[in-house]
Amino acid sequence: MPTPVSITAPALHQRLEAGEAIQLVDVRETAELELARLPHPVIHLPLSQSDLWLSRLEQTLERDRPVAVLCHAGIRSWQFACWLMEQHHYPHVWNLVGGIDAWSNQVDPTVPRY
Repeated sequence: MPTPVSITAPALHQRLEAGEAIQLVDVRETAELELARLPHPVIHLPLSQSDLWLSRLEQTLERDRPVAVLCHAGIRSWQFACWLMEQHHYPHVWNLVGGIDAWSNQVDPTVPRY
């Protein structure tokens, strides 16, 4: 069974700054996204609203580009990343270890913690 690659906040930051074509997927709720967000464009797929986006998942995410999934602490994103690989066979999926909280601590302290 495939599993996502764990990626640290500094490693993801470095890849994004280098211009890699990474699809950032944020699975947090809308209120969480409003509290704290990455300074990069994200595809917002809140888990509780999967009925709204599931039917268009294949049109939303490109299969040939890496997908980096994030949440608050890295647990929901890990579950989503596993599901994306197991059920939808996306080949290049990363999970942001520690989520946006790790990003705030390790990369950008201006991103609010909650």
